[in-house]
Amino acid sequence: QVQLVESGGGLVQAGGSLRLSCGASGIIFSINTMGWYRQAPGKQRELVATITPSGRITYADSVKGRFAISRDNAKNAVYLQMNSLKTEDTAVYYCATGRNDMDYWGEGTRVTVSS
Repeated sequence: QVQLVESGGGLVQAGGSLRLSCGASGIIFSINTMGWYRQAPGKQRELVATITPSGRITYADSVKGRFAISRDNAKNAVYLQMNSLKTEDTAVYYCATGRNDMDYWGEGTRVTVSS
């Protein structure tokens, strides 16, 4: 079965940085697109960033220039480096994977940005 496990969330002050990690198992990691999504209380889940098997990356406009997604196929892992964090970034962050659609999701890791 497919399992995605996120880590690295926590409490950070505005302007600070945090690095999220996601380890994957049960998939052929190198041929799957990986993504990070987030959901704040009362809000819909939204895309943060994705990275294809070939390394093509997309970002939500709200995080461009601040966040960076990367993957390490040898480790079956995807990362999200978050810099210049804002209170608006507070959310549960989810790792996801799939082909065209995101079929599998992790349980999430909470990020809280304080001012």
